[in-house]
Amino acid sequence: MEAVVPHEITTELTQILANLVLGDNKIRSNAEQAVNDRLAQTPDLYLLALAQFSIAADTEVASSCMRSFSLVLLRRLLFRAAPGQQTREGRLTLYDQLPAHALTTLERLLLHSLSHEPLDAVRRKTVDTVCDLANNSMSRGRPWHALQAQTFTMTQTGEVGFRECAYRLFSGCPNLVMDLQTDAVLTVFRKGLQDSQSVEVRLAALRASVSYLTACDQHQLSLSLSLLYPMLDTLPSLPNTHLKSFLSSLTPLTSSHPTLFAPHMDALLSFLRGLIMPSVDSGPTPTVAKPFPGTSSSFMFPPDGSGSRSPEDGEEATEEEEKELVRKAALEFMVSLTEAKAALAKRSEGWTLAMVRASLEGMGELPEDTLDAWLDADPSEDAQDENYPHVYEQSLDRVACALGGKAVLPPAFQYIPSMLANYDWRLRHAGLMAIAAIAEGTSKVMQMELGKVVDLVTPMFKDAHPRVRYAACQCVGQLCTDLEEIIQDRYHEQLFAALIPTLEAPEPRVHSHAAAALINFCEGVERDTLVPYLDPIVERLLKMLNPGAEDGKVVKGYVQEQAITTLAMVADASETTFAKHYTSIMPLLLNVLRNANSADHYKLRAKAMECAGLIAIAVGRNVFRADANTLIELLIKIQNSPVDPSDTMLPNFLIATWAKICQALGTEFEPFLPVVMPPLLNAASAKADVSIYSDDDDIGETREGWETISMDGQIVGIRTSTIDEKCQAFDTLVVYCATLGGRFAPYLTQSLELSLPALKFYFHDGVREAASRLIPLLFACGKQSGTLTSQMVTASFLQLIRSIRAETDPSFLSSLYRALADGLRVVGIPALTPDLQAALIEATKHQLQTFADKRKRRAESQEDDREELALLEEVEEFALEDMEKLLKMMDGQHPLLVAVSSVRDLGFNQWDSEDERDSDG
Repeated sequence: MEAVVPHEITTELTQILANLVLGDNKIRSNAEQAVNDRLAQTPDLYLLALAQFSIAADTEVASSCMRSFSLVLLRRLLFRAAPGQQTREGRLTLYDQLPAHALTTLERLLLHSLSHEPLDAVRRKTVDTVCDLANNSMSRGRPWHALQAQTFTMTQTGEVGFRECAYRLFSGCPNLVMDLQTDAVLTVFRKGLQDSQSVEVRLAALRASVSYLTACDQHQLSLSLSLLYPMLDTLPSLPNTHLKSFLSSLTPLTSSHPTLFAPHMDALLSFLRGLIMPSVDSGPTPTVAKPFPGTSSSFMFPPDGSGSRSPEDGEEATEEEEKELVRKAALEFMVSLTEAKAALAKRSEGWTLAMVRASLEGMGELPEDTLDAWLDADPSEDAQDENYPHVYEQSLDRVACALGGKAVLPPAFQYIPSMLANYDWRLRHAGLMAIAAIAEGTSKVMQMELGKVVDLVTPMFKDAHPRVRYAACQCVGQLCTDLEEIIQDRYHEQLFAALIPTLEAPEPRVHSHAAAALINFCEGVERDTLVPYLDPIVERLLKMLNPGAEDGKVVKGYVQEQAITTLAMVADASETTFAKHYTSIMPLLLNVLRNANSADHYKLRAKAMECAGLIAIAVGRNVFRADANTLIELLIKIQNSPVDPSDTMLPNFLIATWAKICQALGTEFEPFLPVVMPPLLNAASAKADVSIYSDDDDIGETREGWETISMDGQIVGIRTSTIDEKCQAFDTLVVYCATLGGRFAPYLTQSLELSLPALKFYFHDGVREAASRLIPLLFACGKQSGTLTSQMVTASFLQLIRSIRAETDPSFLSSLYRALADGLRVVGIPALTPDLQAALIEATKHQLQTFADKRKRRAESQEDDREELALLEEVEEFALEDMEKLLKMMDGQHPLLVAVSSVRDLGFNQWDSEDERDSDG
């Protein structure tokens, strides 16, 4: 193909590309700058030069990497934001700057690469670039008919690689076929799915079919149902090497269009059950079906580690790994379909049983002979955790949450009792972890049989194996969370009788986990229930905390951290009763704060701060006052010490501890405001540390301490530590203002100036919630101190009303209405001027119309989705209630009250009937 750009540009580009892949940072950096400079001056020439390079570079295998690289670079650059180009509609890309003739030439070059590139690996990079170009072109109203024609032609070619790429194109750009006759599309896809020469073609055709069905409208979908038969027919004949990829490719369709699989449930179960179940299925429990979990079959001779290893052992290991990958992919397929359409799983006999049993089986497959390493490991750094069967435990949890107790508990407890009685510690461990995994999803039904569950679990605290006792602690802790208050109220005697002795278990990992389980217990326990057990609990926790208390052994750091954390929660739950233990514990904590200054003690120091603050609140200011100045001086010293960037816990814990001391001392905390407020206001004013990515390729692996979210069509990376600290700062401002009232007046203006824009801090809901609570508290502070101005009130109400108008989250909308109502209670209804009232009425009308439209659309949804949609409306109901209360404050007969009732009548109102929701489990 003749050159489309001057020879000198091609020559220069060749050198730039060569420099970009060099290891020398300076040369590579200069090459990157050269690319940016050329694109800023003549983007069309250099983008075309990249495309030309991909087809004109010599075709030796050694150069295939450079051709691939040029295509990858072209793909990334085409839709990169053009420097300084921004419009009302959004950012302009280099593609948007290309003239029409350049676009036509670019398309022609890429089509030539598709049809003439001899190497599959390079051609696949061409496919990726072509798909990006086609999708973006079509979204801008530019069709690519030549690509459509060429792709169909490639499906007919005798070359396997070209046929595969054709279906890759259909997969990456389903719009190529969306405007064609459905029968013609299905014929082409069936041909690919039934390709007898290549499994790669069949896989590409399967992915294309999934993309097509996902993109179909309802009418097209109804005409395409028959495509599922050849799609599913690709599975049975596949070896494990390929089966995992096929199952994983099908799984997204279970979430987007689960009803497509309804006619195929029996056939799917028949096929998938053999993949997720053990190879020998001779009994009613996992223990009989596979007596030795973790081995490749039920019986092996000679056993591992005895006899000689054959040369085929490596191949057998690989086969077992492939089989395990297929097993997990098949289970993921079933669980994803169950989550998307629970009714399908409930109606398909044996489907739930198969998933539950497969999950239990997998959970029992822990590595043997690793106890010593497990006992020595710090739980937060346990390398063995990588070998834990998380996939199976999470699958069981997801199934329970999707189907509920009536569907999951019977099959689960068909196996769990015999697992708990098994000679193999791994199955006893798995049985306990299984109860913990299903507790959340089955809690409503489990509570009816909770006594039997407790009777099964508590004897396991005396098991001979430490990992089983550890699992018993985990199980009880999870039950205390998922059946909060119920289990604590009914079965505290049995649970305390099991947990308290375990605090003295000989293994640090076990007794620290028992302490962790006590935290979960304390979060749902009544004070009077806890008090009789307080002395033995505190006594044992102090033993865990105090190094050298027993036999001169050094207590592990994570044990001390856990003991302090549990003491804090016990103090919080027992309230003033904890005062009798105050003199035993507070000196220890103060000692930690004085001396725990090295990097390996940062976490211990943070936990000691938290504990001291909670104990101060629990015992009250009269008991705490004697140590208050000492604790405050230590915190000031820590606050003023040089900051170690590796100590990520300190800022949050320091801010939170100051808040707890304020709660404990009340108005006596006022003299310390000049010390605590400057860093607090600084943290509250922090901007979100964000990175904008142009596409997924820019992200790579998520950096530690960062999260990515999708916002306005862009991928945004956020440093979570910064916004978590900002949220903690706002929560603390709420505490200071609520506790000190008018004494907080010197900081009223600054706090209000931070709160109003924080209502729109979309990176963290906690910041917005705290800001909405703070505003009326600041009104009260200003009113008490005589520092509140009408300008402050008007600006605050205006910002709240604007936020109400723009808010899309019904949960936070409720908070905004509450903030406005609470503010009016402080300053009086007359403070809401006619202009503000008019704006509020318009904002409320807008929200009512939005709710009405949503509910009308939901009324058209399918019956099986009603429960989930009704839960959404329950959240909206809170907003409607707060909206209604505010309107009644303004006028008991306000005309919009009728509109609120009308919108409410459009909902399902299913949340009022627990029995109805429980009927499905």
